[in-house]
Amino acid sequence: MKKQTIAINTPYVRPDVYGSLAVPIYNNVAFEFQDAQEMADAFCNRIKAPDYARVENPTVTNLEQRVKALTSAEHVTAFNSGMAAISNTLLAVAEQKKNIVTTHHLFGNTLALISKTLNRYGVEPRFCDLTNLQAVEDAINENTCCVFLEVLTNPQLEVADLQSLAEIAHKKAIPLIVDSTAIPFTETSLKQLGVDIEVVSSTKYISGGGTSLGGLVIDYGTFPAINQRLKYELLFNLGAYMTPQAAYMQTLGLETLDVRYQRQASNAQKIAETLKEQSAIHHVNYIGLKDNPYYTLARKQFNSTSGAMLTIDLASKEACFRFLNKLQLVHRATNLFDNRTLAIHPASTIFGLFSEEQLKAMDVRQTTIRLSIGLENTEDIINDIIQALQDDL
Repeated sequence: MKKQTIAINTPYVRPDVYGSLAVPIYNNVAFEFQDAQEMADAFCNRIKAPDYARVENPTVTNLEQRVKALTSAEHVTAFNSGMAAISNTLLAVAEQKKNIVTTHHLFGNTLALISKTLNRYGVEPRFCDLTNLQAVEDAINENTCCVFLEVLTNPQLEVADLQSLAEIAHKKAIPLIVDSTAIPFTETSLKQLGVDIEVVSSTKYISGGGTSLGGLVIDYGTFPAINQRLKYELLFNLGAYMTPQAAYMQTLGLETLDVRYQRQASNAQKIAETLKEQSAIHHVNYIGLKDNPYYTLARKQFNSTSGAMLTIDLASKEACFRFLNKLQLVHRATNLFDNRTLAIHPASTIFGLFSEEQLKAMDVRQTTIRLSIGLENTEDIINDIIQALQDDL
């Protein structure tokens, strides 16, 4: 079956007693067993049955099973946010005196997690240019526990060669872990490129309308110890499992993900091409533009799709603020891949607590606006952006 069909028709683990076409929200904590032996078997994982909703819930399991079917993963675990998915995954591979090879081109909280939180517990961050394969090889040593990166960095929109990175990592017997939030797993197969684990903020494309927080760890089973530690240690001890309410909303979002994404990506392509002609815009960055340095690699890796995130650079920070203040249709808000088009000045918001020196290291400029393109009519989005630029023409 095609992915769109799988997203809607993956069988439930157990048939609903009333034959409901949608798995209900199991808004409970405990589950009853037929006898003491069944209870013991469930708690000791000898049978597949929920025992306590902090670590397993049928509504959440249904979402996990659908994602597993869509990605051909060995294991999928749902968490209550994208950052929970990232932190639990890195905790599953890292330990004192180990190091993580990564880049400064990371979401601000992810960068802080690696450079501050994990570092405080004895895990060394090793930063390098992940588009420079020799630099990656040089950064890896006997204490490296993983290579970690984003499939499309935010807001730099950098694309690294995943297949080559996987080859380097596997030669050293370490996993390649990729935050794949920016390109949905319905559009490409990172498993085929050698990625071992994907982490996804399901808050974004999957929830669609910004309805719920969530994160997914998609494990392809190439490093079995990671899932063992994630599922049977961290999930139990840290308590970051997804709620059934969020899982229900995101299961609905998953069913329409492909059709929404196609519209958003198409909108982004048209908008990027149009904005290139605007004199007030100094630069348009979108990997779907043929003159983009990552265009060829992105099309190879992402099945000729380019996502729904682009950036524009204006003359100054002040010009960026004037632009944001004049928007009438596009929303001044954070989040990515909402049904609505969103605009933000990353340097003063999601990276606002970093120093100028740190911003420079991350290539986050004061002149950059990030646009997350929604489902509105393309002409309406373009008209609003152009009118907001009028003061700087």
